[in-house]
Amino acid sequence: MLETLEKARCIKLAIFDVDGVLTSGGIQIGDDGQEYKTFNSKDGHGMKMLQGIGVKIAIITGRASKVVGHRMTDLGIEYVYQGRRNKLPAFEELLERLAIPAEQTAYVGDDVVDLPVMTRVGLAICVQDAHPLVKRHAHWITASAGGNGAAREVCEMIMDAQGALNRVLDEYLK
Repeated sequence: MLETLEKARCIKLAIFDVDGVLTSGGIQIGDDGQEYKTFNSKDGHGMKMLQGIGVKIAIITGRASKVVGHRMTDLGIEYVYQGRRNKLPAFEELLERLAIPAEQTAYVGDDVVDLPVMTRVGLAICVQDAHPLVKRHAHWITASAGGNGAAREVCEMIMDAQGALNRVLDEYLK
């Protein structure tokens, strides 16, 4: 865990996959073809808190969905790459755009499509119910499954490593 916290201490950008990380991975489609996803509000608040200490957040997801666009707008997440089955070009574009090196980047994934990015970042994280191969390549595995608080765990771990978690949480006691 000390090695993970050391890696988390220098993170300036946290990138999250959506399906299986910010959601349980289930996709509901209505009779009218409308897609529905369930997001965890605690994950969203964790992402807002992480942004509040200056860590940028981005989304790279293989599917394109209006629902994801709406949720990310609500969370104030500016860097959203959808419909990127090959996530590596989006990752490289994001690093160049933000001028942040891969070593100062965390990526949270759950499936094999996330591995090309996970193997290049400074801190590779996966959710508890990730594919076994993904787990083997992660520096840290959350205690929670995707869509069930895993993103909140990631955000709080990074804030803790950067010495900001207690300060951020203390604000709620005033």
